[in-house]
Amino acid sequence: MNSESLVRNTPVDGSFRIVPRAEHAISRKSISPGALRVLYRLHEAGFRACLVGGAVRDLLLGGHPKDFDVATDATPEQVRAQFRNCRLIGRRFRLAHVVFGREIVEVATFRGSSDDGSGDRHLVDGRLVRDNVYGSIEEDAVRRDFTVNALYYDIADFSVRDSVGGMDDLARRTLRLIGDPELRYREDPVRMLRAARLAAKLDFEIAPETAAPFATLGALLAEAPPARLFDESLKLFLSGYGLASFRTLERYGLLQHVFPATAHALSGDGSGAFRLLLEQTLVNTDARVRQDKPVTPAFLFAAMLWEPVRATAQALIDGGSDASIAWPNAAARVLREQAQRVAIPRRFTLAVEEIWSLQPRFASRTKKRVFRLMEHPRFRAAYDFLLLRVHESAELAELAQWWTDAQQVDPGELAAQLNAAPAVAEETAPPKKRKRRRRRKAKSAPQASGGE
Repeated sequence: MNSESLVRNTPVDGSFRIVPRAEHAISRKSISPGALRVLYRLHEAGFRACLVGGAVRDLLLGGHPKDFDVATDATPEQVRAQFRNCRLIGRRFRLAHVVFGREIVEVATFRGSSDDGSGDRHLVDGRLVRDNVYGSIEEDAVRRDFTVNALYYDIADFSVRDSVGGMDDLARRTLRLIGDPELRYREDPVRMLRAARLAAKLDFEIAPETAAPFATLGALLAEAPPARLFDESLKLFLSGYGLASFRTLERYGLLQHVFPATAHALSGDGSGAFRLLLEQTLVNTDARVRQDKPVTPAFLFAAMLWEPVRATAQALIDGGSDASIAWPNAAARVLREQAQRVAIPRRFTLAVEEIWSLQPRFASRTKKRVFRLMEHPRFRAAYDFLLLRVHESAELAELAQWWTDAQQVDPGELAAQLNAAPAVAEETAPPKKRKRRRRRKAKSAPQASGGE
């Protein structure tokens, strides 16, 4: 599909431009079997059914989407009546999930523009907290966020329908918000992060009028639910385009509203060591996602907040605190302040604290401590983090090389080397957190420990 065919004859009055099957690249072979079953079942039952959103966008761009969303004029209850494998979810947006094994097809009823009293719409201080007002496909299109996400693939005739210029913006590789940007961001400030994320993912430019309100409305992100910002952070940084997302957030001044301590540390990063650590973390994470390897939010947050916690601990030490007290206090303070913006679950903050607390233990190379550290369940993550820190100093680079070599040596040979070598003094920061004494329990049969 060439650019000329994309940009011609786009309606500007809200009517749909219809792109027939012969003029677009979407094939039913590229749509999941579950999504096709939903589309056909609703169509055969007399309802209008369209593939919509990111799946249509990505298929037109030649991609291979994993998730497929359906929009229809059937109400959630009518959708449930058509599928026994369907459950209704959501309060803010009432949705139907049709389950086919491991695949879940999300089905949404066309959203309406105005509430005549029969729907359920509620705003608080300009923010949309509940929206279950149904309408026509034309109304649904203008209620969506970005033009490239408001394209519909109609199963009735296999055409693509566009009423907001999404086809034009696909051709121009431009991300444009539908409607008045300031109003849309006030309705939902997280749309600003979504704009940055999609621009990074698609390698699109954000339209000037779409990006203009970031400077004045970015502070509204501080009022977004921290749990929602955690979810958005995972989408930004753990979906395979984390480095591009990070740079986009920085470019548009949004990073400071989600990770204020990180943004502040980067602004004073004269040596560039922290930026190198952070960007290399994101490069490595992106590579693991592409290779279908597991990634953990704990490692991401350990990197994002490393310089803030290091600087905070140093300030406490300079103020007279002992290092063994300063580092745990600094970790607790930085994580507590970050949690006011992004609600990092406790299971991840515990892992972050362990990654940080194990760093000074690498400096001790006595036989007992080396083997004890290697047996620690968080050793690999802490070692990987040590490798990221090599730009901080030549001593750290030498230390990281020693541990890399040590892991290649037979344990017996390593023990002999350590017995013959003089002890190396341990760093004083950050120390390992002191563990609480556990109450002694009655002996019972041993159980297998669960892997992380």
